[in-house]
Amino acid sequence: MIHKLVLNNFRNFAKKEIEFLDGINVINAENAKGKTNILEAIVFLSLGKSSKARKEEECIKYEENIARITTDGLEVILTKDVEGWPKKRLLVNGVPRRLIDFAGNIKTVLFAPQDLELVTDGPSLRRNFLDTVLCQTDREYRRSLGSYEKGVRQRNRLLMRIRDEGASRSSLLFWNQLLIKNGDYITERRRELIEYINSLDKCHLQYDYSVISEARLEQYKDAEVASCTTLVGPHRDDFIFLKEGRNIASFGSRGQQRMEILYLKLAELAYIEEVTETKPILLLDDIFSELDHMHREIVMQTLNNHQVIITSADEHNLLNIKSFNTINL
Repeated sequence: MIHKLVLNNFRNFAKKEIEFLDGINVINAENAKGKTNILEAIVFLSLGKSSKARKEEECIKYEENIARITTDGLEVILTKDVEGWPKKRLLVNGVPRRLIDFAGNIKTVLFAPQDLELVTDGPSLRRNFLDTVLCQTDREYRRSLGSYEKGVRQRNRLLMRIRDEGASRSSLLFWNQLLIKNGDYITERRRELIEYINSLDKCHLQYDYSVISEARLEQYKDAEVASCTTLVGPHRDDFIFLKEGRNIASFGSRGQQRMEILYLKLAELAYIEEVTETKPILLLDDIFSELDHMHREIVMQTLNNHQVIITSADEHNLLNIKSFNTINL
């Protein structure tokens, strides 16, 4: 859990200190006051990266050059246009840490209205969901993913040199082996997570994974050079939500899709708790206005024994919660 969050020049906050209690905390404010930004800051401390920003310097308050997010010995420092400073520094008790050693120090599960896009939008969102869960629970996964993503970028540059400059294909061998080794680990961990989610028998995911191997890289070698793109591997993975054997992205109602996301998030919560023996902080971003009575009750049953941080523009949506700490912005 977290006790005190301090924001400096983060998003719309020049200076903000918020104290959280164990149990249920409600951040109450009108829209556009920064409620969601507070949750983004907490996720930043959990993952070591933004859950929203395309470029992390976007998180720095307008016309400022340095932003800080701090809680309970963890600190993220973001900079732009500051000579000699890295774009991002991650610290634990004042000591700089690499991302693989910073992420996962606190565990979070974020449930927001836009999570419905996991059903309807592109596969990169669904891969990011898997990575968000596994990067909080498995240090080796964080290492493998970072190495794999860097390897894909380097390999794609090399494919361009092969096409445009006639570089030797033999120079691909090192990167091929690196991607195969790390890709195998990523695929296996993702498969285990999806099997766990399916075992709860609330929602069913079908994992469409892209095998990376010497044989497949050989199979696609000419197409890869032509496109300067690595065409196989976990960066091409996807999964779909199935209901009675049909993809709910195409055949499910809006209500069915919302229910699948709810069960997916509850499965994420259960997985992190089981694997790490730690209760994650549950972050609910104004979701009660999106849920009907039945789904609200399902969420309510999970609130006990967790630290919960809820954003709301209307406390009438929280009438079923008996006791909570109110934080007014």
